[in-house]
Amino acid sequence: MITIKAALDGEGLLRSCQVSGHAGAGKRGEDIVCAAVSVLTRTALRTLSKKTGVIVRGEAPQRGLFRMETDYSGEGREFLAAAGVFLLEGLSSVAEEFPEFCTMTIDTERRN
Repeated sequence: MITIKAALDGEGLLRSCQVSGHAGAGKRGEDIVCAAVSVLTRTALRTLSKKTGVIVRGEAPQRGLFRMETDYSGEGREFLAAAGVFLLEGLSSVAEEFPEFCTMTIDTERRN
């Protein structure tokens, strides 16, 4: 089972995303669920890391584990907002289509 945990800030901007586990929907190297989640998360990380004004830290220290944290400065806000919506919509679609292999939760950080 793939578990996706995302966190948004109080304005709805992506702050972090963690993906762990293996779907088990197919043989290693042929698992469509793992492939979809991997492509979405890697593409988001690579795209965000190339944008001026977006700060992104990511790692995949082992198979079946991906972490990403984001921040922004002035000009990166709109890009981060759009990329975050795209990523979460894609991951949500995978979780909805394959609920037996992928779950997703999205939390919103509370500000005091």
